[in-house]
Amino acid sequence: MGVTSISNEFNCPIPPARIFKAAILDAHNLLPKILPDKIKSIQIHVDGGAGSIKQINLADDGPFDFIKHRIEELDEQNFKCKFTLIEGAVIGEKIEKVVDTVQFVASADGGSICKATSEFYTIGDYMMGEDEIQMGKEMATGTFKLVEGYLLQNPDTYA
Repeated sequence: MGVTSISNEFNCPIPPARIFKAAILDAHNLLPKILPDKIKSIQIHVDGGAGSIKQINLADDGPFDFIKHRIEELDEQNFKCKFTLIEGAVIGEKIEKVVDTVQFVASADGGSICKATSEFYTIGDYMMGEDEIQMGKEMATGTFKLVEGYLLQNPDTYA
């Protein structure tokens, strides 16, 4: 087994508490609303904290019916979340699991810096290609940018 780690960092004009609340704590309500063509619903099994399972039910025309994440850590004071992709999407013959860590840190301009890391645990001697790494970065950034756009258009939401 090998591990391919992808780190990504980008600026966001939204303060950490607000983007964390929208993108992490209330994602089960917000993401199906702003991505109805991709996400039908998100179910949380247990209470939403560490140890909980989030099942994201995807649109009918996608390559997967659902994906499951296990929440490993949820630190509301430091705006940090760690979760493991345990079923669906890239999990299969080549990848055993994906561990994602996301943290929002206050920036000097009143917004935040999103720091994200994904660790892909590969099976056997499989090595991820540059195109797969770039696609992983774009998917993560894209979702947060959609949430950011929604919050900019709705300044009182999650305030």
